[in-house]
Formats: sequence, structure tokens, C-alpha cells
Amino acid sequence: MASMIIGYLVLCILPAGLALAAISDLTRMTIPNAIPAVLVLSFFLFAPVLGLPWPDVGMSFVAGLAVFVVCFCLFAANVMGGGDAKLLTAAACWFGFNQSLMIFLVATAFLGGVLTIAILMIRAHSNTVLAMGVALPKSLTTANKIPYGIGIAIAGFMTYEYAPIVAMAMRAAS
Repeated sequence: MASMIIGYLVLCILPAGLALAAISDLTRMTIPNAIPAVLVLSFFLFAPVLGLPWPDVGMSFVAGLAVFVVCFCLFAANVMGGGDAKLLTAAACWFGFNQSLMIFLVATAFLGGVLTIAILMIRAHSNTVLAMGVALPKSLTTANKIPYGIGIAIAGFMTYEYAPIVAMAMRAAS
């Protein structure tokens, strides 16, 4: 019974965190530090409880560390925002250092590119979009940043089922 409850809880944490991050990034161009912190802490708390082998937990740490190093370099080069870097790092822990991480990162890169092009087009034609009666957050049309957290979140939703801890949580919840 307890493992079933933990399984359901784990199945909700990543999507909820990603959704909150995307909404915050869209409306305020910032991702609160609490979101990636909860994602990382909950992964490392619940993964062993659900029976994820310790080597896999360790490799999830390595995945998060590797993604953090790359994201930190992108942040230092002013290519990626700090909140996006932290969110991507936290999500990487959930996917582990395996093929599922690569699927997630490729989906993130692709969707982030599509998002960037779409936002640049919206900014270039913001008067047309506003004339059509579409209400956009002011930060989306005026900021020089891209809310990349949206792309990270969508990629996370699309590849969610590939995360090893999610598969374990599904077994525990059923």
C-alpha cells in the first residue's frame, strides 16, 4: 500500500514540476529555484524507495552533473538562462545516464528550437497577433529572453514514460 502511494506521488512530481516551471517561465520569464530543488530532492529520496538499483541512482547523479556542466557553460556564455539550466539538470536526474536521457535532450533541443523560432516570429509580428485579439504575456513580446522552460517541459511530457523511475513508479502504483 505504501509503495502504491509513493508510486502515484512519483508519477505526479515530474509533470507537475515541469508544468509549473513552464507557466512561470511563460508569464514571468523566470523559473523559481524551488521547482528544480523539489525535482532533484524527490528523485533522490524516492528512487531508492521504489527499488531503483544504487548504480542507476548514481548514474542519475552523473547525468545531472554532466547536464549541469554543459548548461553552466551555456549560462556563462549568456546562451541559456539560469532557471532553464537548473530545470534541465533536475530533469536529467530523472532520466538517468542512458538512452532515455538522450531522447529527452534531443526532444528538448528540437522543441526549444521550434519555440525560439515561434517566439521570434511572434515578436516580429506582435502587432498582428495583438490585432487578432490574442492576449500574450507582456514579457513574451518585450523581453530579449526565450522562455526555454516551455520547451524543456514539453520534451519532458513527451519522453516522461522513458524515465526509469517512472517505469518503476508505474509498477508500484498498479
